[in-house]
Amino acid sequence: MTHLQAAGNAVRFRWAALVLLCAANFAVLLDSQSVILALPSLAPDLGMAPADAQWVLSAKLITFGGLLILGGRAADHFGRRRVFILGTALFLVGSVLCGLAWSPAVIIAARALSGIAAALMVPTALSILMNTFPEGKSRNTALAGWSGIGGIGATAGLLVGGLLTQTLGWQWVFYVNVPIAVLVMLLAPVLLQESRDSGERRSQDVAGAVVSTLALVAIILAVVQAPVWGWTSAPTLILFAVAAGLLVLFVAVEKRSASPLVPLALIRRPALAGGNLVTVAMGMAAFGLSVTISMYGQVVLGYSPLEFGVLQSVMPTLAFVGAYVGQSVVTRLGFRPVVAACLVLLGAGCLLLARVPVNGDYASDILWGLVIFGPGLGAGMAAASVAALSKVPQADSGAASGINVASFQIGGALGVAVVTSVSTSFTAAPGGPAEFTAGLRAAFIACVVFAVIGLGVTATLLRGPKKRHLRSIDGQDSDTPKDLPLAG
Repeated sequence: MTHLQAAGNAVRFRWAALVLLCAANFAVLLDSQSVILALPSLAPDLGMAPADAQWVLSAKLITFGGLLILGGRAADHFGRRRVFILGTALFLVGSVLCGLAWSPAVIIAARALSGIAAALMVPTALSILMNTFPEGKSRNTALAGWSGIGGIGATAGLLVGGLLTQTLGWQWVFYVNVPIAVLVMLLAPVLLQESRDSGERRSQDVAGAVVSTLALVAIILAVVQAPVWGWTSAPTLILFAVAAGLLVLFVAVEKRSASPLVPLALIRRPALAGGNLVTVAMGMAAFGLSVTISMYGQVVLGYSPLEFGVLQSVMPTLAFVGAYVGQSVVTRLGFRPVVAACLVLLGAGCLLLARVPVNGDYASDILWGLVIFGPGLGAGMAAASVAALSKVPQADSGAASGINVASFQIGGALGVAVVTSVSTSFTAAPGGPAEFTAGLRAAFIACVVFAVIGLGVTATLLRGPKKRHLRSIDGQDSDTPKDLPLAG
């Protein structure tokens, strides 16, 4: 084989590798979104109370967000292809266990395993992509495809989740991942080249990842159980105290670590801290609204999973459009005004939905809230990512990107926990449709509060260039942030 033929094959394999990586990313996103539609059917089948059912979502979000940065570091250390295949294998096992789940404990444990798998797969796949495509047009094209799959996966998750839940049962929301995972595992050794960090081997901050994840579990457990135990009860206060202690321990671990999971000097940057805190707030609002609106549509209004999946898909579709529009507008106006305007849209959409009646309908009571919320989420996430990654040194770009993606997952876990707790607290006995709707209205108000918190962060922490020449992820000046992969 000549040198030119080898180069031609390498180019062809690059694009085939991109398809494979995007397929894996699509499966992870599909898994996250489709479960939201399946939850109203899944929970009663397994005898799960609302406070317990939220762990089906939160278990994956916690382990995904808490271990994501460690997963990327492990790939650099042990080999990207090896870690990617391992993550895919764990994803396969987790999906099978979820479909076979015979008790709440089994499905929650399996979802946590799926989160660990995603924490290995997603950052590793993106790292492989960055190492496969040289900087320039081909890499930008590949990143556009990667980001596009994010928007398609979010929408498809609702449609596929609704269809599978209604026709075959909620178990198939998980079984559908199996053939994709098997195909990825078979093709990865053929299409992906092994690569790893050629520099000095750094230690893995496993202690930091474990401590931070346990702190998040303690916070969410306290929030979820507080309506049952009482907000000022001893168990609730002990859990909050444990969470606070673990966060203090995490800071101490990071200070002493030779290779900290979250470099403390990095998060002292106001734009990075502000951008990620805004991302947490948006994740809380996005997942909180999705869970609440799904419960309202299926439990109160009686839509089937497929019907409401189709109706709810307007939100992620508009978010996908808003993300690309938002990246363009940020270049002209700067990230701070765009983030602020988008948080206003998120709050306004949730406020409209907070008026939902017991005997409502989609067109008059749901549609316009989603139409306002969707573009605000997409453009806001793009602008917050630009803020978090602006002027970050090239040596820290990987850590900064990982923190940004993890922030959205962590925000999602917190948001699901809070809206579940609020909804439970405001649902009075005997818990009929009227009382259940009152609890859901309170949950929508909680989503408004998330947006207000984000506005507060924007006003106090977000500072940056108002016009062109925002710094891209690779540390080079760029007129547009098009080379930034969309978070979440």
